[in-house]
Amino acid sequence: MITAKLIPALLHLYPQVASVVGTTAYDANGNEVAYDLQAVEAKVLEMQAAEEVAAQAQADAKQSALNKLMALGLTEEEALALGVK
Repeated sequence: MITAKLIPALLHLYPQVASVVGTTAYDANGNEVAYDLQAVEAKVLEMQAAEEVAAQAQADAKQSALNKLMALGLTEEEALALGVK
């Protein structure tokens, strides 16, 4: 069965897929689309890793901005008010 977490990876690798029923993928005309489940599972891991890298980069940028603002004299209360802390 194709689970919800596999769907984005399946669609990324096989953009012709229009629907999935159980373990069978179909195109817009109702034709079965063959796919490699191992490739789909690998893509899921790749996409998760990319999301983690992006989230860490965003957290790092936020912390860098906060550090710079604090060095300029921003108080903790001001940082909280701005939503940067």
